[in-house]
Amino acid sequence: MEIEYKQTKDFTADELQKLFLSVHWESGNYPEKLVRAMHNSTRVISAWDGDKLVGLVRALDDGETVAFLHYFLVAPAYQGQYIGDELMKRIMSFYQNLLYVKVMPSDPKTIPFYERYGFQQYDNYSPMVRKHFL
Repeated sequence: MEIEYKQTKDFTADELQKLFLSVHWESGNYPEKLVRAMHNSTRVISAWDGDKLVGLVRALDDGETVAFLHYFLVAPAYQGQYIGDELMKRIMSFYQNLLYVKVMPSDPKTIPFYERYGFQQYDNYSPMVRKHFL
C-alpha cells in the first residue's frame, strides 16, 4: 500500500461521507455541506489509498497571523501508519511564519499527538462552540 497525498479541494459527497462517518463525526451526515466546505477552505491536504480517501486535514487562515486546523481525520483502518503525521507535516509547512496555529481536539486522547507538533493547552483558555441544529 502506497499512500498518495494531494492538495485538492475536489471531493465527492460519497468520499467525504464515508471518511467522516468512519470516525463517527456527525458532519458526515451532511456530505453536500462538506463538499462546499472543502471548496471554501484555505488549504486541504488529503491522503489516498488508490481511489479511496483515507485521511484529510483542512485549514482556515488569514494569511498573516492565524490559522485554524479543523477537520483532521484518518480512517480507523489506516490509523497507526503515520498518515496523520504526514498530513500534519504537510499542512504545518504552510504556516511556519504565522503567529498562531490553533486546533480544537474533539477527543482528549488526541492531545499527545498535537503536543508532538508544539501545540499546548492554556489553563485560562477553553474553546467554545455554537452548534446549529439542522
